[in-house]
Amino acid sequence: MEHVLHPSAHPEAINPAEVDWPRVRQARYLVHQRFQYEYPASIRDLRHQLMVIPPAVFGDQNRTIYSLEVSEPGEVITTFDSLANTVIDVRIPLVEHAISFEAWVTIDRTALPEPRVLPAEWAQDLRFLTPTVRTKPNADIEQVAATLAASGAQGLELAQQINRWVFEEMRYVSDVTGIHTTAADVLASKQGVCQDYAHLMIAICRQLGLPALYVSGHLLGVGGTHAWVEVLVPASDGSGKTHGWALDPTHGRLTDMTYLTVAVGRDYGDVAPTSGSYRAGHGGSLSAYKEVRVIEVIYNDDFSAA
Repeated sequence: MEHVLHPSAHPEAINPAEVDWPRVRQARYLVHQRFQYEYPASIRDLRHQLMVIPPAVFGDQNRTIYSLEVSEPGEVITTFDSLANTVIDVRIPLVEHAISFEAWVTIDRTALPEPRVLPAEWAQDLRFLTPTVRTKPNADIEQVAATLAASGAQGLELAQQINRWVFEEMRYVSDVTGIHTTAADVLASKQGVCQDYAHLMIAICRQLGLPALYVSGHLLGVGGTHAWVEVLVPASDGSGKTHGWALDPTHGRLTDMTYLTVAVGRDYGDVAPTSGSYRAGHGGSLSAYKEVRVIEVIYNDDFSAA
C-alpha cells in the first residue's frame, strides 16, 4: 500500500475556526482513524471488513496517499464495490487478546461551482429509489412525504425541504438507537444520531421518487464518523447531467468544504466503517478514535495573484 508521512512531518494543523471557508479554493486534510478490539481470550478465523479509505476520486475530492496498519499478521485484500468504494478485507487465523487497525489518509479538495456530476442513468438507478430494510416507509412516513410534496417543490428545492424538516423535527440523542434501527422507528421517537437522521431523510426522498444515497464520512476535528445524504437531481441547465447534492439533515444544511466523503451506499449496511465475524465463545469490546486535521489552505485570492 501507499505510505503517508508520519503526522510529525506535516505542517502544524490549521485551526478550522480561523479559516475563511467561503474564500477557500483548495484545502488539504489529514485523517487519522484507529479501531482497537479487545477480547477476554483468544479468537479464531477473524474475517473483518473496513470501509475507512476514501475512493481515489470522489467529485472534487482526491485521495493522495494513505496507509493502513494491522497489528496482527494476516491477509489483507483491497477491492472495490459497484459504487467504487474501497473495501478492505482482513483475514487472520488467530488473535490472542487484541487487534488494532490504524489508517492515515491525506485528502485534497477543490471548491467547484457545481456539485458532483454523475451519469444520467444514476437518476433512474433502482438501488437509490428502492427502500431497504432500514429505510422502508410506513404509513407515518408516507404521510410526512405527502405533506412535504403538497408544496409543489421538486428536485433540489424538495430535497432541501425534506432536509430542513428532518433537522427541525428530530432531536439529537446518543445511545437510544442502533445500527439496525429503521426510519419508521426513528420517526416514531424523533430522536437519534446522524445515521438515523440520514435514514429518515432517505426514506422520505425515495417515497417521493427522489433517488438518494447514504454517505459515510467525516467532519473536521476529533469524534466519530458522520453520515449525511446525497440526492440525485437532473441538472437545471438542460445538459442531461445528473447532479449529486449532498445535504446534512443532522445540521440542516448543504455540505461544504468541512466534509470529507469515505463511502456511499443504499444505507448504513453498505458502508459500515468496521464489521466482521470470528469464532469464539465470547464477545469483545471496541474503542475507536478519529481526527481530521486541516493542514493546508489556498484561498481564491492566492490564485488571482498568481
